[in-house]
Amino acid sequence: MPHQFKTQGNELPLSIDPSHYPDTRPTRDQEIQPDGDIGCCGCILLGISILTLILFFPFSLICAIKIVQEYERAVIFRLGRVKQGGAVGPGIFFLFPCVDSFKSVDLRTFSYDIPPQEILTKDSVTVAVDAVFYARIFDPTMSIINVSDAQSSTKLLAATTLRNILGTKALTEVLSDREHISNTLEETLDAATHPWGVKVERVEIKDVRLPVQMQRAMAAEAEAAREARAKVIAAEGEMKASRALKEAADIMSESPSALQLRYLQTLNTIAAENNSTIIFPFPVDIITAFAKK
Repeated sequence: MPHQFKTQGNELPLSIDPSHYPDTRPTRDQEIQPDGDIGCCGCILLGISILTLILFFPFSLICAIKIVQEYERAVIFRLGRVKQGGAVGPGIFFLFPCVDSFKSVDLRTFSYDIPPQEILTKDSVTVAVDAVFYARIFDPTMSIINVSDAQSSTKLLAATTLRNILGTKALTEVLSDREHISNTLEETLDAATHPWGVKVERVEIKDVRLPVQMQRAMAAEAEAAREARAKVIAAEGEMKASRALKEAADIMSESPSALQLRYLQTLNTIAAENNSTIIFPFPVDIITAFAKK
């Protein structure tokens, strides 16, 4: 029945309140009208259909007997109304000619590869994101009554939801927190598609592509950070080595023979590595003493 506009006096309201337009589509929570409540004309047509079925038996069985597969369900309409009992199948079911019609619904999980979406992140960076989601129809009656094409509508909604959610995230969150974003997408899509009889099972972000200039800038930033850490580590190593050398020098200064033993160990190491060359350091103090004499 047409929607009624609430008026005050002779004027129509300037703004339209959504509550004036209630959703009149049937849901699973609402009671489905029994197929006996089809009126007088409906009973007459149903009787004619049964009479035709009897007169042209067994040729009428070609139109009366239908089969749906294991993964399908059939939603039967009798004179435009959903037949009581909901969807039928799998297997064989019976239709009255010229009175009943049906639509089959595939209950298998379907997947959709969302095309790359150009998204402007929260920190004003343009990225191309593509994802994939998996869903299935859990209520054939709702998927037929409440939406014209459940699968196509879910695919369009998935692309739009992906753009809306990633638009509220910064680039670092998009790159590092994909699991949380996927869970948020799944929950949002599942809540939106539930009235359509569609269950969103999984959403995954496949790839995040950055502009070439942004890739170069991030690579330069990462390289500079690694170089800075390397210089800090090298400086810390030099500082620790100088402290160790100072402690060793203090210990050797207490005993002159320790320096001679260290000298002999150095000669042993040089001879082991390259025995063709041996260097004997000559103390400068001896030369100075002879020079004075």
